[in-house]
Amino acid sequence: MKLINLYTTKNIQFFTPDYSTSLELPFVVNGISAGFPSPADDFLDINIDLNKHLIKNPSTTFYGKVKGNSMIDAGIHDGDLLIIDKSLEPKNNKIAICFIDGEFTVKRIKIEKDIIWLIAENKDYQPIKVTKDNEFLIWGIVINVIKYF
Repeated sequence: MKLINLYTTKNIQFFTPDYSTSLELPFVVNGISAGFPSPADDFLDINIDLNKHLIKNPSTTFYGKVKGNSMIDAGIHDGDLLIIDKSLEPKNNKIAICFIDGEFTVKRIKIEKDIIWLIAENKDYQPIKVTKDNEFLIWGIVINVIKYF
């Protein structure tokens, strides 16, 4: 999968997917045993293309590389690649890419009546209350996380 760099901000580096190629990888349909191996696992007869499997709305989907550790308790770590869909409606408790006061950030959104909170998933970070004085936009919703080890 080739990524085309869009731009870099302090907290997230954005990419657009390249759909001109496909890469079909072997896929174990019945799951992978965490106990004793099964002889059936030797037969991989189905392939999967992750672009087709993970991205439902290609024209509104982007990748973002995480910088920082404010979301570690949600399993999102520095260097992880987020799959972001800009067409999805922001809903309470979703993890979103937000633009606030000139910077992008990834946070869980909490919606209370007329107030939006940006909640970090790390006890070292305080919630951010979005007010009318903030320049604010929910840019997209995180739909998947690709881990880098």
